[in-house]
Formats: sequence, C-alpha cells, structure tokens
Amino acid sequence: MGHLAYGVDGKVFVVTGASRGIGLEIAKQLLDQNARVVICGRKPEGLAAAAEALKGGDNLLAVAAHIAKEDDVNALFDQTLETFGTVDALINNVGMNIVTGTVDADLGLWQKIVDSNLNGTFLCARKAGQIMREKQQGKIVSITSIAARRAAPFMGVYGIAKAGIEMMTQVLAQELAPFNVQVNAVAPCMVRTKFSEPFWSNPDIHEQIVKTIPLGRIAEPADVAHPTLFLCSSAADFITGQTLVVDGGATAV
Repeated sequence: MGHLAYGVDGKVFVVTGASRGIGLEIAKQLLDQNARVVICGRKPEGLAAAAEALKGGDNLLAVAAHIAKEDDVNALFDQTLETFGTVDALINNVGMNIVTGTVDADLGLWQKIVDSNLNGTFLCARKAGQIMREKQQGKIVSITSIAARRAAPFMGVYGIAKAGIEMMTQVLAQELAPFNVQVNAVAPCMVRTKFSEPFWSNPDIHEQIVKTIPLGRIAEPADVAHPTLFLCSSAADFITGQTLVVDGGATAV
C-alpha cells in the first residue's frame, strides 16, 4: 500500500495494546507521519521490544499499564499530559479472547474477557473524553470486531464485549458531539496477528475463513490501521457514532 498522509503531524495519540499486532502497526504509521505517540501494554518486556522496534525517539512514550485498572489508566494519561501536554486522539486497540463457549463459561473467565475488552475501553475513553471535552476537540476510535455482529464458535464472550464497545461508541459520540469530539469504531474480520494465529496458522481453519471473505484473504494489520487513521484525521470531522466494517465483504454476503 502506498504512502497516505493523514495530517497528524505533531498531534498526540494514545494507542492502547500497541506492543504488537494492529496497535503496533498503527503506532508505526503515526510515527512515520511525525505524530507524537504514547503506547501502552501490560507486559514491560513486550512494551520495551515494541519501543525498540518503533525507534520513535522523542516522539514516542511507552507506558506499562493494565487498562482495566483505573489507577493504571489515570497514570497513563497523566504521563501523556506531563510529556506532551495534551491528548488529540485515543485509539482503543486492546483486545483479548479466551477460547470458550458461553453457556458454560466460568464467571472469572467472563470477567477477564469483559474487563480487557469492554471495561478497559470505557476507562480509557472516559478519561480521554474528559480531557477532550475541556479542550473542545478530539478523536476517539475503538477497534471492535465483526464478532460483535455475527456469532462465531468460541468467540461468544469476546463478541458480546465488542458489541458493547459499538454501543458505547454511539453513546459517547452523542455525549461528546457538542464539544467537537468525534467517536467512532473500526470492526475488522480476522487479522493476521499473534492474537489470531491459532486460527490462521491452521491451514484447514484458514481455508474455511477465507471462503467467507469475498476478497479472498484475511486482513493484514495495515488494512485496519489506515481506516483508523482516516477516522482520526480532519477528513472525518463530520463522522461520529459510526462503526466502519473492514472485513473484505464478509458481512455483506
């Protein structure tokens, strides 16, 4: 994919779950366009490896944080403000799933999936929304999934949590619209990342998934990063409360 410019020069982005996969690709593209980027992740070693790979210099800040913990989220944004002075955009990218059915799901397992996906997104969006409401400008984009719209085996709790993010996107868009803050989401199909490797690395499963996608392949991280950056750009100033589906046509047929 050729170079696309999104007008993010000098703007401050917080990207959660950016130590690998989609989040890492988003951070890379932002840094390539001279944005100032804050990445976070739970595991310090993974975060350090990502920071080394990104080579962002003074434009990059890495903060260890568990976004399902309110104190960690507050510290993440406090460090962002101390370092860069503002927050222009939040990209909620953290996602996790534990393969399970739903009817027999253990409550602790349910809570872990919901905490990481839905509660963490809420805590980050709430904090960013308060900052952006005060400055009368901002963008919030959350990465959801087509699992929020189409039931899939062993993805039920994950899909329920992601569906909650889509409704949260609409609610926050309505609440923050008077303050010139746009809130949107991006819902990809399967993306070739470590997160989904148990599925796409199995030739038989991969073949079955590809058969459901009219464009004939699963997504790459860049396929999700570009729509996300578009929604963070001034070109999307009149778009809010929407979920942009990025699935190669899978949910259209």
